[in-house]
Amino acid sequence: MSLYEPNSAPPPPVSAVAWTSNSSTCPKDFTLINLTLDGVTANFVRGFGMKSGYYLCYSTNAAGGMVVSDIQVISDKEPIPHGYCFVPEYLEPKASVWKKKRVCVRILPLGSVDTAVLDIKLTAKNKVVLQHYTCLGDIHGYVLWCKKGHFSSPMPRAKPRSVSLELRKLSLDPQAPPLPLRPSNAPPPPPVGKLSRRRSNLEVKDPAENDSSNIYGISAMDGVPFSLHPRFEATPTRAVPLNTLSNIRIKSVQDIENEYNYTFAVEESAAKQTRSLTSLVSH
Repeated sequence: MSLYEPNSAPPPPVSAVAWTSNSSTCPKDFTLINLTLDGVTANFVRGFGMKSGYYLCYSTNAAGGMVVSDIQVISDKEPIPHGYCFVPEYLEPKASVWKKKRVCVRILPLGSVDTAVLDIKLTAKNKVVLQHYTCLGDIHGYVLWCKKGHFSSPMPRAKPRSVSLELRKLSLDPQAPPLPLRPSNAPPPPPVGKLSRRRSNLEVKDPAENDSSNIYGISAMDGVPFSLHPRFEATPTRAVPLNTLSNIRIKSVQDIENEYNYTFAVEESAAKQTRSLTSLVSH
C-alpha cells in the first residue's frame, strides 16, 4: 500500500532534525512539533520550575542537497552508529537538558538515495499506533515515529544567463541591409598637402578596403607617399621649363649599340704580342 495517494505528488524529504527551546530559537524553515497527535504538549522537559522548553523540530528544505535517510534513538551509554550524528540543539542561553536517550540521524546526499524520511510524529507513550510509520522508541514519556518512502526531488532553478553581443550577431538574427551604392562620377577630393595633380586625381578608395587588419592586403608600397621629383613639379612659384621634356631623346637598340660598341682591339693586339714573345723564347 502506498504512503501517499496515487494521483498526488510524493512529499519532500526531511533534510534536518534539531532540538529547540521555543519558537523564537527555532531555526528558519524548521517546523516545531509543539503537540503530539493525541493533543499533549510535546515539551520533553516537563516539571515544576522548568522555564526553558525542549522541543523537536525538523526541516524539509533540501536546498543544501542533503536528506535524512534514517533516524535512531539510542541511550546515553550506547555508542553512536557508524555514519550517524547527533541532532544539533538551538537552545536559549544557559539552558541545559539532561538526557537519558538521544536522537541521531543519518544524512546523505540527495542524489545518492531513492528513499528518505518523509515525516516525523510524536505520540503519548503506549496510547496511539500510527499506520505506515516506524516506531523509533520512547524518549521522556513520548514515542517518536517516522515515515519513510520515495520523495520528490526539488526542481533545479536555471540561472539567468546574459546573451553576449557576439551571440546576437549569429545568423538567426536578420541580416543588416546592404550599404548604399556610391556614384561612379563622384567629384575627386581636394589634394591634401604638397601633392602633384596626378596624385590628386587618383581614385580615392574606401578606407574599409585599406584596412591594415588584413595582413593579406598589405603590400610593400603601403604607407609610402607618392610624389614627382621637384624637377617636374609644377608649383605656383616655379614653372617647369618647356624644353625640359622636349630634350629627352628616346634611343633605339641600334643607337645604343652604335654609341656604346667596343671591339676590344687593344686587348687582342696585346694578346697577340704576348703569344709572339712566348714562341721566340721557346725556340
